Amino acid sequence: MNLTDEVRFEVVDGVGIATIDRPEARNAINAGVIEGLRRAWQRLAEDDTLRVGILTGSGDKAFCAGMDLKVAAATQLRVPPRDMFPVLGDVVKLDKPVIAAVNGVAYAGGFLFAQMCDLCVASENALFGITEAKVGRGMPWAAPLAHMLPQRVMMELLLTGTPMSAQRAHALGYVNAVVPLAQLRETALAMAKTIAANAPLTVKAARELVYLSTEMGRSAALRAAYPLFESVYLSDDAQEGPRAFAEKRAPQWTGR
Repeated sequence: MNLTDEVRFEVVDGVGIATIDRPEARNAINAGVIEGLRRAWQRLAEDDTLRVGILTGSGDKAFCAGMDLKVAAATQLRVPPRDMFPVLGDVVKLDKPVIAAVNGVAYAGGFLFAQMCDLCVASENALFGITEAKVGRGMPWAAPLAHMLPQRVMMELLLTGTPMSAQRAHALGYVNAVVPLAQLRETALAMAKTIAANAPLTVKAARELVYLSTEMGRSAALRAAYPLFESVYLSDDAQEGPRAFAEKRAPQWTGR
């Protein structure tokens, strides 16, 4: 289904797939992309049958080339409003994992869209670039990269604007897997289905654990982690998992 002319949304085995569909413009961000992604995240949040999301782009050249600079020039955009883009973990609060399936260039706002996802798989031709310095724009949204990349690599990306290959991003731990373009969708789906098959309460708490750990030191993170998982231990699913293992069957998760 089309959420807008620029964003498609489909459901495959409990996975919601949002696709930016402006290949003729390298999937650059315009008003339709912004609205379409807002609707996609809302759909993912509200549909209890969906446990994982995937964000990708159409075509074989670009995941997303960033803000449509023709639009920015025409509107004389100055300081973008904080809520201009539907950024996961900032403007949009979502407690389900989202995987970026990067199928080509991910520049500027496209880098942001890959960065905001919880996991990332990339095609062999993918490039990741924070190119704002080349056009005089800003990248305050890049601050979380300090927890994802070494300082000097982050500095290089921001100051030079030179794109980084998928292979280098993978070696640095920024990308989870690099695969041929033809295998990208299935690789992302396989990862999503693996997550979706796991206990949803554990997945939710584990995801939150990762993010709270970046906000505090070791001891504080440990103190916060134990109560985070208390409701998981006390859930019906915590009994169902071992029972299903003992009975040699697939667990039937209820999320309770």
